[in-house]
Amino acid sequence: MDLRVLNYFLTVAHERTISKAAAVLHLSQPTLSKQLKDLETELGVQLFTRGNREITLTTDGLYLQKRGR
Repeated sequence: MDLRVLNYFLTVAHERTISKAAAVLHLSQPTLSKQLKDLETELGVQLFTRGNREITLTTDGLYLQKRGR
């Protein structure tokens, strides 16, 4: 896992939406979404529950957030 991608994950977890996190990180939303999907694939777990308006962390996502800080 790249530290840059960990930072992306932590920013999304904090902002609770990919679009807000993308703005904070100065990335496009599709680029950030792909990075997060690749991270989930690399780790073999689902980190987020994606809703209509907001993202919530799964148990694995909460664990990564705690350890990533």
